[in-house]
Amino acid sequence: MTAVHVPGTPVIEDGRLVSTSPATGVEVGRLPVATAEDVARAVDRARPAGEWWAGLGFAGRRERLLRWRALLARRIEELAELVHAEGGKPLADAVVEIVSAVEHVDWAARNARRVLGPRRVRSRLVLAEFSAHLEYQPHGVVGVIGPWNYPVFTPIGSVAYALAAGNAVVLKPSEYTPAVGQWLVDTFAEVVPEHPVFTAVHGLGDVGAALCRSGVGKVAFTGSSATARKVMAACAESLTPVLLEAGGKDAMIVDADADLDAAAEACVWGALTNAGQTCIGIERVYAVEPVFDTFVGKVVERAGRLTVGPDDADIGPITMPSQLDVIRRHIDDALARGGRAVLGGADAVQPPYVRPTVLVDVPEDSLAVREETFGPTLTVNRVRDADEAVARANALSYGLGGSVFGRRRAVAIARRLRSGMASVNSTLTFAGMSTLPFGGVGDSGFGRIHGEDGLREFSRAKAITRRRARSLLASTTFERTPADVARLVRAIKTMYGR
Repeated sequence: MTAVHVPGTPVIEDGRLVSTSPATGVEVGRLPVATAEDVARAVDRARPAGEWWAGLGFAGRRERLLRWRALLARRIEELAELVHAEGGKPLADAVVEIVSAVEHVDWAARNARRVLGPRRVRSRLVLAEFSAHLEYQPHGVVGVIGPWNYPVFTPIGSVAYALAAGNAVVLKPSEYTPAVGQWLVDTFAEVVPEHPVFTAVHGLGDVGAALCRSGVGKVAFTGSSATARKVMAACAESLTPVLLEAGGKDAMIVDADADLDAAAEACVWGALTNAGQTCIGIERVYAVEPVFDTFVGKVVERAGRLTVGPDDADIGPITMPSQLDVIRRHIDDALARGGRAVLGGADAVQPPYVRPTVLVDVPEDSLAVREETFGPTLTVNRVRDADEAVARANALSYGLGGSVFGRRRAVAIARRLRSGMASVNSTLTFAGMSTLPFGGVGDSGFGRIHGEDGLREFSRAKAITRRRARSLLASTTFERTPADVARLVRAIKTMYGR
């Protein structure tokens, strides 16, 4: 292995995508770059593979997905090492990510039949002569465009559910973590060698655009809000349905009756895990006046103990080198506008690392409050009460997740957050809960992965009616008579007119 170019920045050499460690610059992998024609061929190959896969039925797919789950579990250290090498994520964080992904593969495999299997639906009196049936059919081929910050957990949140629903999948991993994406594809092929049910195409943004235009049945995308708009526009050309999980600027609310030690511990984890490179990471905190100072002190004490660096450190490098400028700009803007750094600050950015930074009294119109930072930084502002906290939390166009700490009113406050998800007296826990849907509102996107909604997201509802008797209230025929219409009117008035 040799150092190549700017550490962590993907480079194309001789038709190969070169992936390097953001911490050391050591080469991790070289993958062939796909052309638009290559993407089209991958999708074409996936179509008959998807038909074969769907033909296995729920039981056949479950058995194979559970075998893949077992392989992932057995080789968790191997995959964690790759995630660490390619993205810089600390090994412990990589293990936690993979554990959550394994859980989702298991749940999707075990629950697909119950959620998506054919079932009878009660018919209504007006059409009592018909039985009603509902089933969910696969889209055929699903394109998944994955991110770099959670290169195992996030793609699998779409891949496993799409596969369980009977689809073939073509994955376009992030150009920053292609080797991890290919590892997932290769290990799946070990347990399902018969057909290319799950494949990958590699490259930069143009490869993702080609996948959007390739004729897949649906596209699932995770990334920034700006790129989500481009994906949606490309898919709109062919009316390809799309699931978007975009950016976030999640807030935590700390109420007066919160357990401050628990809140501080969860806040530091929610804000700083994976060096803050988490779409559902806590980037803003609103603590009510009576507990503000104590809470900030506890956060600073815990965050100040964290180590930064390679290997066994708590916080690893910033995976995408260009993000360092964004983080620096947000910190500088917050300080220039009157905010104070109670930990870290202007000199926290030391490429490829950023030291934990906690900013207080930051104006609400600052970049650090309004834009996604994606680094180990946190703003903590004081508010009069929970009502003001909710108003500030909901003031942005993002709406992914959120957190509330408190006792008496915490659940009620969580319900008022304009977000797709919320944790009460914890942070990020909804992501690992395989029984719950995951997704956002507003600029954070739409559609859901995980849980029952996630399985349905990768299926098409198919409604079927079947005549079982002669119509007593003939209406949907040109053979009806005036007497039939009169009986229909009397029946409706009797049933619904009072």
